[in-house]
Amino acid sequence: MSNCSKILIVDDDVTIGNMVQEALESEGYMALRAYSGTEALMVIEKENPDLILLDLMLPGLTGEEVLAKTKDIPVIVVSAKTDIEGKVKLLYEGAADYITKPFVISELIARIAVALRMSKAQAASGSSADESVNDNIIEACGVSLDTELNIANISGTEITLTRTEAAILNILMINAERPLGRNTILVRIADSTPDCTERSLKQHISNIRKKLEAADGIDHIEAVYGIGFRFK
Repeated sequence: MSNCSKILIVDDDVTIGNMVQEALESEGYMALRAYSGTEALMVIEKENPDLILLDLMLPGLTGEEVLAKTKDIPVIVVSAKTDIEGKVKLLYEGAADYITKPFVISELIARIAVALRMSKAQAASGSSADESVNDNIIEACGVSLDTELNIANISGTEITLTRTEAAILNILMINAERPLGRNTILVRIADSTPDCTERSLKQHISNIRKKLEAADGIDHIEAVYGIGFRFK
């Protein structure tokens, strides 16, 4: 397999870095290494990687400081930090995804593939996911969503959603065709819908699926085994 993409691993833990590098190279990626925040910026400037795997607790510049200086390169934060507020802040500040240590290597590889695919799609279309977030109306796969009124529309049929359902659908539509993990969804809707929990997420998504399918007979949300959900 040859993916040709360059991925920068920024982590001062040599054992974890070696494990990730081996997994990436087995998938055909070119793995680059940096062991501090300062070194990461030097590698980024010299090599222009296609994606960055970024630890937060680094010598020199912190991961947060590196993220702030990283432009136009998708960054997946890989950190032992688990606080929801910190995750939300980093996602809003530009991280493409966040995975918590310890992690399953197959999930990390899947998230990398998705982030690279999204980055290439955005580059090809000349748009970014952030632009979609700022619009009141978003569209994907034949569905439109008014994020202010919490109303979806399929071929002229209006579908009233709860605030939580609209927040979940918004995130899924912004990332259409991209599998999102359950924790990623919860993190990204935490500010607007703090009442949603991992236990209730499945029921909310079931409700959304039923409402959308009733309008056009299509199941727009797919459960992706071992990852989460995908809007299609």
